[in-house]
Amino acid sequence: MISIDDVPLNGFHQLMTVRSGGGWVLDGYILSIIGVALGYITLELQLNSFWEGMVAASALIGIFIGGFLGGWLSGVLGRRRLYFVGPVIFILCSVGQFWANSGLEVFIYRLLIGVGVGFEYPVAGALLVEFLPKKYRGSRLAALTILWFAGAALAYIVGNLILSSGNLSAWRYVLLSPALIGLFLLVVRLGTPESPRWLMSKGKDEDAERVIKKVYGASFSLKNIPAQNSEEKLSLSAILKSGYGARMLFVSLFWTCSVIPVFAVYAFAPKVLDSLNITGDWAAYGSVAITVLFVVGCIVATKLIDIMGRRLMVIHSFLWSGIALLLLGYFSDAGGLLILILFGSYALFIGGAQVLQLVYPNEIFPTEIRSFAVGIGASLSRVGAAIGTWFVPISLQSIGIGQTMYIAAGITFIGLISSILLAPETKSMSLEKAASLQR
Repeated sequence: MISIDDVPLNGFHQLMTVRSGGGWVLDGYILSIIGVALGYITLELQLNSFWEGMVAASALIGIFIGGFLGGWLSGVLGRRRLYFVGPVIFILCSVGQFWANSGLEVFIYRLLIGVGVGFEYPVAGALLVEFLPKKYRGSRLAALTILWFAGAALAYIVGNLILSSGNLSAWRYVLLSPALIGLFLLVVRLGTPESPRWLMSKGKDEDAERVIKKVYGASFSLKNIPAQNSEEKLSLSAILKSGYGARMLFVSLFWTCSVIPVFAVYAFAPKVLDSLNITGDWAAYGSVAITVLFVVGCIVATKLIDIMGRRLMVIHSFLWSGIALLLLGYFSDAGGLLILILFGSYALFIGGAQVLQLVYPNEIFPTEIRSFAVGIGASLSRVGAAIGTWFVPISLQSIGIGQTMYIAAGITFIGLISSILLAPETKSMSLEKAASLQR
């Protein structure tokens, strides 16, 4: 009997990839657009360095809240009900930002937007992974990260086009622009079914069977879902004590260490490049170029993920990207070309760790706690990213760009050490086997 893990991709899988992938495009756009508009916001609203940092970090703080809340609620209420929360928040708060007249108002709206992004990580990720066949799971999840960086690149392109009008208040239209993508995402997600694996975990076998037949055909039933191991029926506390606590630690560490330098760069890319003697239009062009290289790095990692495997990829990604940051610190006074080469190298090499942010947590936890675990990983990683983002302008002013790059390199090497010690391999495994401690 064929397992649903072994079926070929069909139209439904493609549609689900678009539905979840659109969320990552919007997430990348929303979290990066602030880097384009922040300088103009600071000028018009007269923000001091404290509020500049708070506005930059606000969405990341919101992700901390939304990750925990979305991960917990999706385990209780299901994935489908919460699938629309993020897009609604994105639309309403993007419109609200247009009318903001103080740093506090911008902070609140972006905090709420971050809560919506926090919902996306555990909800959209779990819903997608629980439908995908194992052959395509790694590459499809990895591709979501490519879409995140594509959204980030789009933010810089669209944002700079809007700001080119020369109007000091053009930043309002920049922050309003995500509402259009949010509206598209809301419409395309209509008709999404609930995850049959979640339904089964709640004893709703009849509902699960209806979804399976609708998605895979009348010849499929609950018998086509691989049996779960006994350990996956434990309570959350028992699961963590039984060995999943180490996996939670790994996910939190590697995710945090892979995002802190990236978010700091995105929030203050023009300012960081200016500190590295790349000024004027080249700072803006450099921001776009670096973002494009992040996309290229993620594309390469996606192509290699089922060849190298997860463990080897995350180790090499941290190693070489850390070395690039180390060299950026050492050559911080060098010419613009060398700086762009080193920044581009970091962008390319960190792609492996970036694509695994969605692959690892969705693969190595059982259905009962999958969304919760992803939520915890997203939340804890964004705490570090928020602190790092808030710290960047202070660090640049107080200790300089060279020392700031050394700190970023140190964080990256912590990710390397945690991966060497804790990263498991899940290549070519069914979702049940990848999540099992009994291998």
